[in-house]
Amino acid sequence: MYNYIFARSFKKREQKQLKFKWMALLCFSLIALSLCAMFKPYLGPLPAALTKKIEPAAVCSVTKGSDFCEINNDIRIDGSSATVFIASSLADQTEWIIRPYARKYDHVAMKRVNEWSVKSAASLLQCNQNHSVPAILFSNGGYAGNIFHDFSDIIIPLYINSRQFNGQVQFVITNKQSWWINKYQNILKKLSRYDIIDIDNQDDIHCFPRGIIGLKRHDRELNINSSESPYSIKDFRQFIRSSYSLQKPAAIRLRDGEKKKPRLLIVSRKRTRAFTNAEEIAQMGRRLGFNVVVAEANGNLSRFAETVNYCDVFLAVHGAAMTNMIFLPENAVFIQVVPFGGFAWLARTDYEEPAKAMKLRYLEYKIKLDESTLIQQYPLDHQVIRDPSSIGKQGWNAFRSVYMVQQNVKVDLNRFRSTLLKALELLHQ
Repeated sequence: MYNYIFARSFKKREQKQLKFKWMALLCFSLIALSLCAMFKPYLGPLPAALTKKIEPAAVCSVTKGSDFCEINNDIRIDGSSATVFIASSLADQTEWIIRPYARKYDHVAMKRVNEWSVKSAASLLQCNQNHSVPAILFSNGGYAGNIFHDFSDIIIPLYINSRQFNGQVQFVITNKQSWWINKYQNILKKLSRYDIIDIDNQDDIHCFPRGIIGLKRHDRELNINSSESPYSIKDFRQFIRSSYSLQKPAAIRLRDGEKKKPRLLIVSRKRTRAFTNAEEIAQMGRRLGFNVVVAEANGNLSRFAETVNYCDVFLAVHGAAMTNMIFLPENAVFIQVVPFGGFAWLARTDYEEPAKAMKLRYLEYKIKLDESTLIQQYPLDHQVIRDPSSIGKQGWNAFRSVYMVQQNVKVDLNRFRSTLLKALELLHQ
């Protein structure tokens, strides 16, 4: 009996131990699974946007459109060596190379942008100038001077990155072009209350409590992805209206019996992709009931912004001047005339999609071959006329030199009349 009881007691103790072991194994398994779930994003394939911590308070990111570093710690900017220094306690210091212009996939543009180093260091250079506000360092190179790229590559990304500071931010510019600063001073002064630092011509070490090196941009042209930002393209357009004191928030709404005339702006061009019969288009517009203005998008930007803002219908041939749609009132009609030669993708991504995001009513008029002046320059069996895609396959420069540089447009008034009538119809809605 004693042996039997002893055996049973031992088995019970052994069972308890076995049960304890299984419980411990289960607990460790749950912890392991939790850790795997926590670190899964780092164990899988690399995502499209990469981040690299060069310090706990500094994160450098690689995206499709740009490289940039957000630094929430003291920084030293040395213009003479094109280097941004961050204090580091790490034995292994890290360096990150950035060209601070938001079109990194365009090698031609990036060749015109200075290269900067963001470097962690155990000991920092002594400050010559101390600043109490954050810094944003960006380039004025690339395609600066083309209004489409001015807004898509610089101004909209600058708004996305700087608006959070409500003017309490210092702009630090590399590749500075003074005429560009003067052209967009209304916008720049609204985003920052401080005079811009031309860092390339500085021998001093400028010190800031934090900074952004390079500009984050969103994937689409002339647009802001509100899922990635607290701001939207609507917010940006309101900011632009405020910057230029534009008075007209919305396009006219026509009602039957009213004598009000909507204003039609025809954007003229002197060189490429010009309307060769702009005055005839204007006369037809007046007969249909428009108050017509013909103007070229050059000279003083503030004055042209007012001209655009007063209009209800905007008409232009595909080109950078169409970027001025940013100044249009909400619900205005935006008409893009698409030249001959395979412009579908450019027309859609550069202007159709941004126009719709801006709450503009979009219309498109695709010209036919007999409306292009190319027919006067090339025989009908030439590949420029017969097979535009073969020119496109030769690269951007070949496409641009033919279809963007050599081509003007003579609109067929009978065909185009229906587009203007549609614009009037939209203004009644």
